[in-house]
Amino acid sequence: MSDAFELEAKVRTDLGKGASRRLRRLNNEIPAIIYGGDLDPMAITLSHDAISHAVENEAFFSHIITLKVGKDSEQVIIKDLQRHPAKPFVLHADFQRIRADEEITVNVPIHFLNEEKCKGVRLEGGLINRILTEVEISCLPGKLPEYIEVDLLELSIGDALHLSDINYPEGVTSLALSHGGEDADTIVVAVMAPMAEEVDEAPEAETGEAGDEAEAEDKDEGDDESDKD
Repeated sequence: MSDAFELEAKVRTDLGKGASRRLRRLNNEIPAIIYGGDLDPMAITLSHDAISHAVENEAFFSHIITLKVGKDSEQVIIKDLQRHPAKPFVLHADFQRIRADEEITVNVPIHFLNEEKCKGVRLEGGLINRILTEVEISCLPGKLPEYIEVDLLELSIGDALHLSDINYPEGVTSLALSHGGEDADTIVVAVMAPMAEEVDEAPEAETGEAGDEAEAEDKDEGDDESDKD
C-alpha cells in the first residue's frame, strides 16, 4: 500500500439529527461512528474538509485508516459513507475497528490492464464491457490490497473473465466464490462485437406490400362489380 490515511476525530456527546445539522452548518464537521471489536460503538466528529479530501482518493476505501481520537488511535476501515444527493457534501461516515488477527471484508477496486492493446479491441474492433468495477474480498488487514488487477491483453471478441479467473494476491479470497452457489462466479469483464449499423429499408418494403395489397383489393372489387352486372 502506497498511501497512509490518518484523520483527526473528536468524541461526540451531542447526538440527534438537530445536533448533526448544527455540526455541519456551524462547525464544518460531520458526524461519524466507530464500531466493532470488543469495544462499544463511539460517536465522533470529523472535519468535513479533511474527509472530503480523503475520499477523493480511490485508495481510501481499501486502506487501513488511523483515526486519532484525542490521545488514542483506532485502526479502522471505512464501511459506509453517506453523501448529499445533490451537493458535494459528505453527511456521515461509518468506520469498523480491525484486529491484525481477524479477517475483514472490503470492496476493492478493479484496475483493468491493456485495454487498448487487447486483441479483441486492437485487431478485431471489439468493445470492452466492464460488468464489475470492484470486487468484494476477504483477508487479514495486513494482506489488504489497494486494488485488484485484471489483464485484458489476450481477450478476443466473445471472451469473458469471471471472478474465478482473477489472480488474487496471496491470502486474499473472493467473498462470492468462498460462499459458493450457482451464480457465484460472476462475469467481471467481456469483449463484445461492435454494434452493426442497420439500414432501415422496412418502410419501403411495407409501402410496396401495402400497395400490392391495395391493388389486389381494387381488382377484387372490380371483379365483384362485374359479377353483379
